[in-house]
Amino acid sequence: MASIAEVNADNPALREQVAILARPVTPERRMADAIRALAIDAVEAAKSGHPGMPMGMADVATVLWTRFLRFDAADPRWPDRDRFILSAGHGSMLLYALLHLTGQAGMTIDDLKRFRQLHSPAAGHPEYGEHPGIETTTGPLGQGLGNAVGFALAERLMAARFGKSLVDHRTWVVAGDGCLMEGISQEAISLAGHLKLDRLCVLWDDNAISIDGGTELSTSDDQLKRFAASGWAVKRLDGHDHAQIAAGLSWAIRSKKPTLLACKTIIGFGAPTKAGTAGSHGSPLGAAEAAAAKAALGWTAAPFEVPADIAAAWQQAGGRGASARRGWLKRLARHTQGREFERAVAGRLPENFHDTVAALKADIAETRPKLATRQSSQKALEALVPAVPELVGGSADLTGSNLTLVKGMGFVTPGTFAGRYIHYGIREHAMAAAMNGMALHGGIIPYGGTFFVFTDYMRPAIRLAALMRQRVIHVLTHDSIGLGEDGPTHQPVEHLASLRAMPNVHVMRPADAMETAECWELALRRTDGPSLLALSRQGLPALRGEAGENRCARGGYILAEANGPRQATLIATGSEVALAMEARSILAGENIRVAVVSLPCWELFAAQEAGYRDEVLGTAPRIGIEAGVALGWERWLGPDGAFIGMAGFGASAPEGELYKHFGITAEAAAAAVRRKLA
Repeated sequence: MASIAEVNADNPALREQVAILARPVTPERRMADAIRALAIDAVEAAKSGHPGMPMGMADVATVLWTRFLRFDAADPRWPDRDRFILSAGHGSMLLYALLHLTGQAGMTIDDLKRFRQLHSPAAGHPEYGEHPGIETTTGPLGQGLGNAVGFALAERLMAARFGKSLVDHRTWVVAGDGCLMEGISQEAISLAGHLKLDRLCVLWDDNAISIDGGTELSTSDDQLKRFAASGWAVKRLDGHDHAQIAAGLSWAIRSKKPTLLACKTIIGFGAPTKAGTAGSHGSPLGAAEAAAAKAALGWTAAPFEVPADIAAAWQQAGGRGASARRGWLKRLARHTQGREFERAVAGRLPENFHDTVAALKADIAETRPKLATRQSSQKALEALVPAVPELVGGSADLTGSNLTLVKGMGFVTPGTFAGRYIHYGIREHAMAAAMNGMALHGGIIPYGGTFFVFTDYMRPAIRLAALMRQRVIHVLTHDSIGLGEDGPTHQPVEHLASLRAMPNVHVMRPADAMETAECWELALRRTDGPSLLALSRQGLPALRGEAGENRCARGGYILAEANGPRQATLIATGSEVALAMEARSILAGENIRVAVVSLPCWELFAAQEAGYRDEVLGTAPRIGIEAGVALGWERWLGPDGAFIGMAGFGASAPEGELYKHFGITAEAAAAAVRRKLA
């Protein structure tokens, strides 16, 4: 194994590393080396992982966590802590080492020894819920950056509502070259710059290495100019010079804009031959290189051991914010809005929520409005937004179509955060990721609107909301060929099936105003995952007149029983439930006894006991009706069922013509029943 002095002349990073290692070794450098050593040891033990980023960013992280980050290791969920987001989630050992070294319970040395093993909190990528110090699940590059915008936005919204004495913290995000290549990064930095989120700082691990090799293989962007063009303050610094790092962090705190600190680092810092190369990015260094790296750093402790003086220094850093937290708790106890703050942060709905929903449903039952379900959604929001002050809405430039804005919300504008409605612009992906960050921050229930078809732009963030079990609500209008003339580019046909396939997502497709109100209630009461409301553009008749039980809560129910023993069951969702009811009337005129089942949320229906499902579905032949593809319907229709829906993409024409053209009509449903009974 080559010594650190035996430099490969073709690798300038190794020459630079020699110069950096020749600098005087300070106590703070030794603290950073503890991160490097633990990262090396854990990746070697797991025989997989990414040692390079933690080794390269150890100095930046050390200065941040020991001097600037506002936290108390004794209470990692303190509401007014700074948020540390590791967008470059593959470098997870950086975060795990910091949590362990600062004394946060639940990340022991034994946990680090089990890095990337089943049931270890030290998973391959940071996973929300595995440890209270993990703010968000990252790994898909760029998602953490989008989340961080949401965290920073939530902080400003909460500060505007409750005041600086309760909400006064920052969001720090470590992002790598890959995060900045992902398309979501442009959406996120553009939105943050526009809104002037000055408490957001991106620490860019500027190591110029990706898996394939040097980043010059695939990109030549000037990231500082890019961020500056989006309204950020930018600064370049040596990511291995603690004085420069501290000066940069101090500058970021003083900035009136969101900040980018381009931290020039050497990936795999300390490794004698793999530093500054892709070889240290995504695989263990190997025993010989690992030993040589530790020797170069002057690290003589055994694997997974930290010398007592270094461990004590890190423990002291972990308690640095204790007095600030105690002071905050005293302010909370005296604050006139203290209880309301605690309620919002805990995610509990207001005490009058039930009464609000009951009044809304009573009004719908009395008036029986004929509305598109997107209009019914707005009607629900008119009641819910005043009653739930933490409900914050927005749209990706489709407010007038999604109908997500109601009177009195007020707008979030650059530098002003007293409003509750966000114009996300045409940034669906960043909107969804930011909503995840807002939900994770706490104290906010976010909802956002776009056309259903554009969930294609949002899937990675929706998936992570499901994985993290976050209460995020997506208002997805124009949910089928019923949107009409905009044509097949805008008509979702496969989207219901694809999103129903995603675990822990509740896809709700209500049939009328009553079901829409019930689905909104369910979405707001749900605290363990996202809800997607698929809503119609076209007007729909009122199908229910009773305002009692939330019938959508069981996912599916008998809307209209047969007049006698069933001969067939029509099962439909959303706008097609009205077609099923019309078909039932046609068949009743022929003395054919048919029941209609509304199935607004498959996931909730699947969770019901088998006896209830059997009662609803019945034993007679079943016909499914939905203006989407058939995939998944076999679960409810059985081997002898029939399906009326889409077999391909839509077309451009008025809504009524399209339903006839594609054979999704009441007469088609009636004909399917007749064929089954022939």
